[in-house]
Amino acid sequence: MEMFFYGFMQRAFQASVLISLMAPMLGLFLILRRQSLMADTLSHVSLAGVALGLLIGVDPTWTNILVVILIAILLEYLRMMYRTYSEISIAILMSAGMALALVLMGLNQGGVTLSINQFLFGSIVTISEQQIWMLLALTSIIALLYLIFRKPMYILTFDEETAFTAGLPIKTMSILFNVLTGVTIAVIMPIVGALLVSAILILPAAISMRLSKSFNGVILIGIFIALTGMITGLVASYEYGTPPGASITLIFIVIFGVTAFVKKMVQQIKQGRLFNKKN
Repeated sequence: MEMFFYGFMQRAFQASVLISLMAPMLGLFLILRRQSLMADTLSHVSLAGVALGLLIGVDPTWTNILVVILIAILLEYLRMMYRTYSEISIAILMSAGMALALVLMGLNQGGVTLSINQFLFGSIVTISEQQIWMLLALTSIIALLYLIFRKPMYILTFDEETAFTAGLPIKTMSILFNVLTGVTIAVIMPIVGALLVSAILILPAAISMRLSKSFNGVILIGIFIALTGMITGLVASYEYGTPPGASITLIFIVIFGVTAFVKKMVQQIKQGRLFNKKN
């Protein structure tokens, strides 16, 4: 296939593989911690970082990372402040981030619309060698942290009081997890787009949770699903000229629908067999 002879497509596939390896690990903890909307919040707020970079003439990736780190820390403090109504912090930061992004975009009209659109909807052409190396380093860090801190994070995810009693630094761990999620979103935005980056992180884990009951099983199946959706979506994007983030997300939605239908059919078959045995 001719697409594999283009450098930008080679980088896009390399990025897709790396994203597929890290997404289920982050996505699973986001789902279990009931923070799926946090990823969406950080992706929207990160547009302010992109707009800031374009305004001051700095690579938007770096200003994006700086902004999401600050917002990720602030998000945890607001979550602790509104512990009973944690969704308030999400609403505050999402509205503030979008407002700031629009103001910064208004201050810089020259060519900013095209650049913002690339971050909004994703563009396989924009992936650079530098971003591939950043993704590789980020994937390695996430995988290493998962192997080392899987059990402490498991305890923190399901019972913060038990984690506190066990002497775990729950605030520090939560902040670092938020920061890691924010940096991941900032780095993978150019390929999948800010509007759909949260779906790329959440959907593989959400689908695999219906197929496996074990923690490691969900991660492994999620990686396979992520690889399938990312590669298929990129191919479809190249062939039909559609935005890569939207194409990948639609593939994940199709996979989710198929797995839900198949699982329901299998359950009905099992229930039918059980009913026949009783009779």
